[in-house]
Amino acid sequence: MSAGVAIHARDLTRRFGAFTAVDAITFDVGEGEVFGFLGANGAGKTTAIRMLTGLLSPTSGEATVAGLDVFRQADGVKRRIGYMSQRFSLYEDLTVAENIRLYGGIYGLSDRQIRERADDLLQRLGFAHAAGERVGRIPLGWKQKLAFSVAMLHQPRIVFLDEPTGGVDPITRRQFWEMIYEAAAGGTTVFVTTHYMDEAEYCDRVSIMVAGRIGALGTPTELKQRFGAATMDEVFVRLARPTEDAA
Repeated sequence: MSAGVAIHARDLTRRFGAFTAVDAITFDVGEGEVFGFLGANGAGKTTAIRMLTGLLSPTSGEATVAGLDVFRQADGVKRRIGYMSQRFSLYEDLTVAENIRLYGGIYGLSDRQIRERADDLLQRLGFAHAAGERVGRIPLGWKQKLAFSVAMLHQPRIVFLDEPTGGVDPITRRQFWEMIYEAAAGGTTVFVTTHYMDEAEYCDRVSIMVAGRIGALGTPTELKQRFGAATMDEVFVRLARPTEDAA
């Protein structure tokens, strides 16, 4: 991990009325790090990632992403990052090529850059034969790989991936993580949320969210040692159900 800080959060909080979805979380993510943001569904992962990507205003606390303040410079943050959402990343009524061109324009790339990077992307993924296919008709695993590559099209310093492997088969999940490693090796910081505890093993460090708070933070090896657990699943169970574990 590089000595530089790509993401900094201190006491970052988001409330919806009387409900606190994210409760004063504090952490740093280094440049070029693969940082796993783990937790069960409803733990606050997506709310946190929406604040860090400038899509949702924090209630209180502070955070900087790629050197910019998420409170005051949200638009600048959006230009410096890539973002892939599990729920919506590509337009299914458009073709593969049309999605690439659309997002290239949104990211501010020139026509020449879009053509060159689109050709490279399609060749690298082995999708050249499917360039004219509507995204809604291609397999889910293909969609996820394409969505990740599109999020990287403008060569962002940081890419946020919100549960990117949900619903895909184990082989595709492994291939997706190989793409993540390649991005990190090129210097891109990867911030990935997931509820698959086994994917924690693929990260440099992980944070585990429990009921809106960070229950644990460290490398997978450190956390397993700290909790006396053989797997990250065991670590999570001990965090999420402390009374049952102690009984």
